[in-house]
Amino acid sequence: MTDDRLPAEHLSPLAALVDEVLAGVGYEMSAATDAIDDAVPGYGGLFDPATDPDELRRALDRLLESGLDRPPVPEPTGDAFVLYVDGSSRGNPGPAGAGAVIMDAAEEQLARLGRPVGSRAGNNTAEYVALQLGLSELLARYEPRALEVRIDSMTVIRDVWGGDDPTESGVETYSEAVAAALSSVPDHRYTHLADSDPNPADALATVGADIAAFGPG
Repeated sequence: MTDDRLPAEHLSPLAALVDEVLAGVGYEMSAATDAIDDAVPGYGGLFDPATDPDELRRALDRLLESGLDRPPVPEPTGDAFVLYVDGSSRGNPGPAGAGAVIMDAAEEQLARLGRPVGSRAGNNTAEYVALQLGLSELLARYEPRALEVRIDSMTVIRDVWGGDDPTESGVETYSEAVAAALSSVPDHRYTHLADSDPNPADALATVGADIAAFGPG
């Protein structure tokens, strides 16, 4: 298990602090938001309109100074896994977030991950970050022998599994990290999700985009 933070696109200082907290809890979105909400005085919280940016920044600083613990790692049913990933960008480019859900072969949820990607990032970048996020945490927590990635971006599918060069500039760092991660999984494949297919990572990506939209603070 590693505590190294994953790279991010440009974020405001306030959004970057939230991302630090997320990294400290292994990008477990609910654990991070619960910790932040508990640290904000009164009845405010991460997305409460009553929480002003200075108050939130002080709460984040206190959390980071006190140290953060990753939640316990659930035991999977075996060494085969399912990974849902999704990216969200408002404006394409715009505030963007990434989400990933790790499941075991019985499709029991083991981790719900999310993070802001950047304040001016595109959909393809967000999808790449989501895939990198899920793979990084999967490999940090488990030793997968088989993996099915469920993803809706045909662009990322063509780049990663089709062998095409990345079609969007600036994603090379992510695509190289994804290729390296997948090379350590003996059996991996993808399933393309249609827009109508349920994707539990979608809501996490949306919350990540909400965080990326935080202004200067």
